[in-house]
Amino acid sequence: MNDEIEVLKQTEKQEKPEKPKKRPKGIYLLPNLFTTAALFCGFYAIIGATQEKFEVAAIAIFIGMILDGLDGRVARMTSTESAFGAEYDSLSDLICFGLAPALLMYEWSLSSLINSSNLLGKLGWLAAFVYTASTALRLARFNTQIGKVDKAYFRGLPSPAAAAVIAGFVWVCTDYQLKGADLVLPAWVITVMMGFLMVSPFLYHSFKNLDFKRVPFITASIIVMLFALVAIDPPQALFLCFLIYALSGPFVSLLQFRKRRSARLSKHESN
Repeated sequence: MNDEIEVLKQTEKQEKPEKPKKRPKGIYLLPNLFTTAALFCGFYAIIGATQEKFEVAAIAIFIGMILDGLDGRVARMTSTESAFGAEYDSLSDLICFGLAPALLMYEWSLSSLINSSNLLGKLGWLAAFVYTASTALRLARFNTQIGKVDKAYFRGLPSPAAAAVIAGFVWVCTDYQLKGADLVLPAWVITVMMGFLMVSPFLYHSFKNLDFKRVPFITASIIVMLFALVAIDPPQALFLCFLIYALSGPFVSLLQFRKRRSARLSKHESN
């Protein structure tokens, strides 16, 4: 009889639905502080561009890049990754690496096209819009492809790198006291090209597979030399580094295509 009562009690416990676990309220503070700081840099760059403080605006975008790289690492190191943080980071990137560089380039150079004709003036702000829209599309595609693509490569130029090319170009020119009105054509080409590369299918190294805890001596020496070059002339060094990275995408994609093609041909010949 006692055994039957115990069986009935266990059956009732099993049939009794478990109470749903309460979700923790609030958001993780530490990684989102870095994201907020990056967002502030983008907003500050916009204010600087509208006040013709172009060098300050370019530097603010580069600082935003550093902060944007830290928020994800801090989240992973402290196990505070969340869906909210990922969405907030994308919105911050749109402002800091989409709207701010486009407005910076427009205020510095592209706006002078209106002095030639209304048609050229429209081409100026349309180039800035194409860049901003490409950034939004790039971020949306990246969010939908998380966990589905090879982590070793980005598909399309990352928006921080595209923003670095634009900000670096403006920074170099202002450092040499060059006027944006005299460099409208290269400014227009760079703006449109960066927008195209962001939505392109070209592959870019993500450098996520690098182990920074333990590296060969030669790698450490190269890193020291890079820091020295940047310290000598930050505008030129940063602009050239990110421009080379932006142009590396088509070459990396071509090498990947040729490698796959040769593999298919060898497999076909073996059959």
